[in-house]
Amino acid sequence: MVIDVSKTPVVDVYHALVGIVTPRPIAWVTTIDVKGRVNLAPFSFFNAFGANPPIVVFSPTLRRDATKKDTLLNVEATGEFVIHASTAAFAEKINQSSTELPPGESEVELIGLHTTPSLKVKPPRLVEAPVAMECKVRQILPMGDGPIAANLVIGEVLLIHVDDAVLDEQGRVDPRKLKTVARLGGDFWCHTSDLFEQKRP
Repeated sequence: MVIDVSKTPVVDVYHALVGIVTPRPIAWVTTIDVKGRVNLAPFSFFNAFGANPPIVVFSPTLRRDATKKDTLLNVEATGEFVIHASTAAFAEKINQSSTELPPGESEVELIGLHTTPSLKVKPPRLVEAPVAMECKVRQILPMGDGPIAANLVIGEVLLIHVDDAVLDEQGRVDPRKLKTVARLGGDFWCHTSDLFEQKRP
């Protein structure tokens, strides 16, 4: 099969892309709107891109009707967000938090979780999440204006919360304890519990 992007429906291009670029880590993001109402949503177009300063990027794509998601509207308005690690224990709730709710209704309440104030940004963090990164927006780069168009939210991490229970003896995050999950294509997810080690040359 050969996919000529210029001649292929965007939804088919999307399905090919997310089926190929795997596994994708999931940013579980809390934001607030201008009225202080909390939004929670997962994004699997996400990764870290540097440590000095620490930079993360996630992309709340436009909806299939080309409108902006609440998360994008919120980061545009407030310039702040919190990213939580997506772990196996909360996989079902992470998925549930992708439910499209009317503006102002909180996914946190829908899935039965709790928030606590952040220390450096206004959006709160999830009490139950073992890892949370408080971030400020450095830049937002729109990459199109049609359905499923990318919006690269480039954030600088200001503060990281890590539960001691997921640390190893050296004080570093232990993947065997954190147990993150990731997205594949379609409805498929994967665990990060099938590990192997290789020393860097």
